Amino acid sequence: MSKVFSGIQPSGDLHLGNYLGAIRNWVADQHVHDAIYCIVDLHALSLDIDPSVLRSRTYETALDLLAAGLDPQACTLFIQSQVPEHPRLTWLLECTATMGELRRMTQFKDKSEGKESVRAGLFTYPILQAADILLYDTDRVPVGNDQRQHVELTRELAIRFNVRYGDTFVVPEAAFPSVGARVMDLQHPTRKMSKSVSSPLGTVLILDPPEEIERKIKKAVTDTDGEVRFDPEAKPGLANLLELLAVATDRAPADVAEAYQRYGDLKRDAGEALVELLRPLRMRRAELASDPGEVTSLLAHGSEKAGAIASVTYQRAADAIGLLGSH
Repeated sequence: MSKVFSGIQPSGDLHLGNYLGAIRNWVADQHVHDAIYCIVDLHALSLDIDPSVLRSRTYETALDLLAAGLDPQACTLFIQSQVPEHPRLTWLLECTATMGELRRMTQFKDKSEGKESVRAGLFTYPILQAADILLYDTDRVPVGNDQRQHVELTRELAIRFNVRYGDTFVVPEAAFPSVGARVMDLQHPTRKMSKSVSSPLGTVLILDPPEEIERKIKKAVTDTDGEVRFDPEAKPGLANLLELLAVATDRAPADVAEAYQRYGDLKRDAGEALVELLRPLRMRRAELASDPGEVTSLLAHGSEKAGAIASVTYQRAADAIGLLGSH
């Protein structure tokens, strides 16, 4: 089985883009790959966050992932900070990367734009991300297009380390879902759905009540020509709705378009399909929330599994680079 690694920041309530673009694919991957999934709480420290908020969001994100279908018996689910090899390997990779490589990271440019001062961690976090991936001998990294550059940096660092110090790391490949990989804002359909952008009507949270989901879909921006067809360039709002309904019902967006003549009917069915898609998740989450001790136990077990793998990889890298070990 090939090894798959993905991470998610504990940034608050998950939205439809998180679920359809990533997490639903994670659930499928855990049954066909050796899947390792990480709540990357150390990455959250690159931006200002209250300690109590970080703790709460980390736990809530774990609840969401378990409710979405991640099975600790089928995959490894853990919290990044509970495996100390992540920051340890990061230092070895920081001593492998160059300033120029980090300056070219578009995510840093976007997140630092207009700010007088940013944390050094915001500049170097792609290296921590590389450590996350390389610690688990990862073959595939499912990511959105906005993270493609970071996976390329990871590959470059792995290759450079291997050339300098001997065969140490598996060089991973990026994997991109074909449908649902890029869920767009319902009010601004030329940009990704995101909680970091203030657009209450444009973002569907996975824990939104059914009536709120249907209301947001009903108010989604389309266009004025009234023709239902899948054309992301000319009709981005309509294409987003078609893709949402397609993903929720396991069909192709173009096939979905052929079944409709009116926007109103499409919106009604898309809203209903999304409500039904998320209903089991909401029910499962309520069950999990009633037993926090069990959730904590599952996460501790996941961190123990992850640590057993990461410690071997880190020691291999430390030996290769010349650190004097205790063994």
